[in-house]
Amino acid sequence: MTATRPAQPIKVYSSSVSGHSHRVRLFLSLLGLPFETIEVDLRAGAQRTPEFLRRNTFGQVPVIEDGEVTLPDSNAILVYLNERYAPDPARWMPRDPLGAARVQRWLSVAAGQLASGPSVARVIVMFGLHREPAEAIARSHDLLRVMESELAGRPFLAGPQSTLADIANYSYVAHAPEGNVSLDAYPQLRAWLARIEALPGFVPMAPQRIGLAA
Repeated sequence: MTATRPAQPIKVYSSSVSGHSHRVRLFLSLLGLPFETIEVDLRAGAQRTPEFLRRNTFGQVPVIEDGEVTLPDSNAILVYLNERYAPDPARWMPRDPLGAARVQRWLSVAAGQLASGPSVARVIVMFGLHREPAEAIARSHDLLRVMESELAGRPFLAGPQSTLADIANYSYVAHAPEGNVSLDAYPQLRAWLARIEALPGFVPMAPQRIGLAA
């Protein structure tokens, strides 16, 4: 199967500090698709301007513009890119019912436990929020212990090869230490991160300095 290519680079409205944004840039790079990154200054509130809200009424990054298609939500974007541009869409989202369900389970984790655990813990530190981080750190370790246990039996979250499940969960796990969530106790998890980082086309999310905003 020969995948189509975008007629022009896909525009990605994103933030360099956002793991949600990074998962989209990562998948675009893994697919070898041309894209243009437009930085949205979250500190300045650019995501709440009328112009941006026309792209995403929730006022969140990332958003892509692919020709006439404007699409928000990182997980939705991963699914769209896979179905429209991946040479073998089943490579990243299995077509059998159980395989697809296993991937969907981890997409739900990325929007749930990952977002309320490692992501929140990191935001508290990075943006210097006056908020107690203990609960988010505890939720993070609850999640990481489950991931560690499941990765003991397979190399990737949903099976023997990387899928959208891994792309959706990678960024905030890899950068969990920026939220004072140590990965030292999770050797299987660290090995999983290394396997993702070895994928052809992998691009990292740059480490971020803390205290980005008062």
